[in-house]
Amino acid sequence: MKFKSLLRKMHLWLGLFSGVIVFIIAVTGCIYVFQQEITGALRSQWINVKNEGQSLPFHQIWNNAQKAVGDEHKVLLGTQYTNPEKSCVFLAFEEEDNAWSYFGHVKYYYKIYVNPYTGKVLKVYDEKNDFFQIVKMIHWSLLLKDEIGQPIVGVATLIFVFLLISGVIMWWPKKRKAFKKKLALNWNHKTKWMKKNFDLHGILAIYSSLFAFIIAITGLVWAFQWVQMLVYVIFSMSVTPPDLAMVASTVPKDKIEVKTHPYDIALEESFKLHSDANGFQIAPPLVEDTTGSISVYVQQNEGVYYKSHGLQFDQYSGELLKVRNHNEKNFGEQVVTANYDIHVGAILGIPGKILAFVLSLMIASLPVTGFIFWYNRDFKHPKKRRRA
Repeated sequence: MKFKSLLRKMHLWLGLFSGVIVFIIAVTGCIYVFQQEITGALRSQWINVKNEGQSLPFHQIWNNAQKAVGDEHKVLLGTQYTNPEKSCVFLAFEEEDNAWSYFGHVKYYYKIYVNPYTGKVLKVYDEKNDFFQIVKMIHWSLLLKDEIGQPIVGVATLIFVFLLISGVIMWWPKKRKAFKKKLALNWNHKTKWMKKNFDLHGILAIYSSLFAFIIAITGLVWAFQWVQMLVYVIFSMSVTPPDLAMVASTVPKDKIEVKTHPYDIALEESFKLHSDANGFQIAPPLVEDTTGSISVYVQQNEGVYYKSHGLQFDQYSGELLKVRNHNEKNFGEQVVTANYDIHVGAILGIPGKILAFVLSLMIASLPVTGFIFWYNRDFKHPKKRRRA
């Protein structure tokens, strides 16, 4: 009884302390679940193009994207899809280290859509002020700089995990018959709304506990490095970190003339190795990085990221320097790579996303029903307060 009394008090005060943040995280997560599908529909006139046969060299398409945003905005990433009816997508992005809020921290963030056959820039979109981007950053760091906001979100999520466990322990009845009765929500016309609110708080927590725990843990993987390391160690059964080393490019002693641009060589070679992939994201080294290599991220399947490959190419000659395929990763690294897809339910397709959407709503309801119960018990009807 003393243990449950202490648990009840901790559940109450920690819930009051973190409730608003948990509610915000859950609601924004719920909104963001179908971001890909909604954004794809709203931007279909820029995403979809007519197949006109042979596309232009990728470096030429890249140059057109760079011209569209000007030299003051640096294009850092470019994506070519294997689907011949999709436009190329480029990202121009820069951060400001001294700012404390999202809007000050991100100097600019543009997404450029280019027709791969004509080289025409279809749209330059201000991603920084996009609705779903703002929702994402509220969910990610409460619109604060990552170093400030993510620890706050992480601590609130850790508390939520404790609340889930403690709530199940407190609410779980000893007898099987009582358990079935609680789960069935057997209300009659005499059942008061406060009793219904209390039952909903417990039952929704029970129904959602397992999947809510998974969503919370995958969120903590981003918030805290130690959680990511722990997940990696548990699933890989090893403390040896994955091989993420970059291979250096060879700086030529004399100026060399390359008939084909290194971007084009890298893209062509990537396609040869993974012709069944969804798309290839190319990231060149920074201008001042003379030994850096061109990185190519290969997204195997559309809409999900759990299966991917990494390639590195010499920035001067386009020579393939390193290949790291998905099947070469240990299980721990594969689990960490799948973190986003698990978090939003995408790993199970549309049914998984619907499940994540419903679960997010259920999680958002818990701080609300918990607060209503506490407020009515301790303030509106203090005489009816139960003994702890």
